[in-house]
Amino acid sequence: MYGKEIRLRRLFPSAGRKLFSVPLDHSVSMGPIDGLERLAPVAVELQESGVDLLIVTKGAVRELAPVLRPEVRLGVHVSASTSLGSTSNRKVMVGSAEEALSLGADVLSVQVNFGVPEEPEMLRDLGEAADACRGLGLPLLCMAYVKKSNGGTPDELRHASRAAADTGADIVKTTYPGAPEEFARLCATTPVPVLIGGGVRVDDEAAFLATVRDSLRVGGAGVCIGRNLFQRRPLAPLATRLASLLHGSA
Repeated sequence: MYGKEIRLRRLFPSAGRKLFSVPLDHSVSMGPIDGLERLAPVAVELQESGVDLLIVTKGAVRELAPVLRPEVRLGVHVSASTSLGSTSNRKVMVGSAEEALSLGADVLSVQVNFGVPEEPEMLRDLGEAADACRGLGLPLLCMAYVKKSNGGTPDELRHASRAAADTGADIVKTTYPGAPEEFARLCATTPVPVLIGGGVRVDDEAAFLATVRDSLRVGGAGVCIGRNLFQRRPLAPLATRLASLLHGSA
């Protein structure tokens, strides 16, 4: 009962400190893409820059474990598909809450792609993961995406985020709906902390930081951003700016 509460407090220790999380799970779905050829050096640089939570696949824990700092939290992502197949939007469970906990996880991560034919199966998996996490005291993060050509309207993103929370997620990651007032509505109708994802890398760093700043101003709980960080050279300057922004020192 208290385990989940304690772990969530470690992720969100105060109202003024937002969560700086980085997913590094892309190698299953996309392969060893630019920036993730080797995981450990990226993880070291992110930790030196102030990241709070790193999210990896269960197999990647073997590379992360030797360099993971005691103060940095571990998320284990257990939803998988690959771009090699014809159903890449269909995520299946390749791990469990029990396995993630045995690997040292502070958070279990599950993905649900809304708006595709396999959505019901993914929602079922999310619900089953929520049941297991509740019994183990392990927080559950849902990466909630709307897989439509426009990335989802604000109404659709709001629906997906609420559905993820009401199916049992303790934290929801979703796409920024494009305007602060729309994100404010999404946060107000999602009864758990909401993180924004970064999506495909954008070159305009100032615009990217402005989006993060706007999301925090209207109720966002932090970020869960991958390619917009680890595909930059050098990585540390932007990561350090984000840490300052999220942790209340900027």
